[in-house]
Amino acid sequence: MVRRSKDSVNRKYITLAILALGGAGYWLIAQHHAQTVATSQDKDEAETKSQPDSTVIGQEAAQAAGIKVEPAGSGTVSETVTLSGRITLNQNTLALVKARFPGIVREVRKGQGELVDVGDVLAMVESNDSLQPYAVKSPITGVVLARNTNIGDVAGESPLFTIADISDVWAEFHVFPRDIDKIAGGQKVRVTSFEGGHVGAATISLVLPVAESSSQTVIARVTLPNPDGMWRAGMTVRGDVVIREKQVPVAVRTSAIQTMEGKTVVFVQDGDRFAMRPIKTGTSDGQWTEVREGLKPGETYVSDNSFIIKADIGKAGAEEGE
Repeated sequence: MVRRSKDSVNRKYITLAILALGGAGYWLIAQHHAQTVATSQDKDEAETKSQPDSTVIGQEAAQAAGIKVEPAGSGTVSETVTLSGRITLNQNTLALVKARFPGIVREVRKGQGELVDVGDVLAMVESNDSLQPYAVKSPITGVVLARNTNIGDVAGESPLFTIADISDVWAEFHVFPRDIDKIAGGQKVRVTSFEGGHVGAATISLVLPVAESSSQTVIARVTLPNPDGMWRAGMTVRGDVVIREKQVPVAVRTSAIQTMEGKTVVFVQDGDRFAMRPIKTGTSDGQWTEVREGLKPGETYVSDNSFIIKADIGKAGAEEGE
């Protein structure tokens, strides 16, 4: 009986010890789990707060990608008025070529699109009076825009050929009433084609004294150099007319400016590192933009192909967030 009682007591103490150890183990596991969850949360918060704002690109890679940099500094920023218009032929260098005497067209030597020099024979016409052929010659150097005759036609008062010297053309812009008082002859104009592929500079030669009755707009005309023929009659163009210029302490090329995380930024270079720099901008003329805050004179910024830096930083941020 005594032995049984002792055995029973021993089993009781062993059971209590096991329960105690089990409870301690559970507490340790629970504590470890809590620490793990806290550490994970802290890590997530740290990753969220540490979004990358810079990237490293070697000099050779940057050059290969067409990334260009330059120091920020003072500059002239223009206040402009933007107008829309169209390229037209310069009427002062346009020739409507007629036959000198009525007669029959016996020969046609030039066609539409061909280049001609002064004195080139365009056609031969047999005079009705003398029955002798005479040459119809080009009065200017240019390109044949239209040929309005064929062999056997009767040459009379109508033009046989239209020839234009397209080494310069006109750009005619529509000025709406709200801007009429701001536009005047002699102002500089930056002319850009509709798709942005062609850019030229000129000055306003005249503002017509009459308005179009339907639109109430006034025509402002510029003579645009066209040595390589890139400006074609009928093209839609934009004109940024400079109405005022001002000096600013810091200006950057407008192409340098990007938007990231809802902020206006440029990318500042320090060796191989390119860092995002939020800025506050002021006046812009399309080419140059005033920087009022965020960038100091002399700091080197990405002036061309800045979108590559933006994409690289965005890619790094996406990878870190995974």
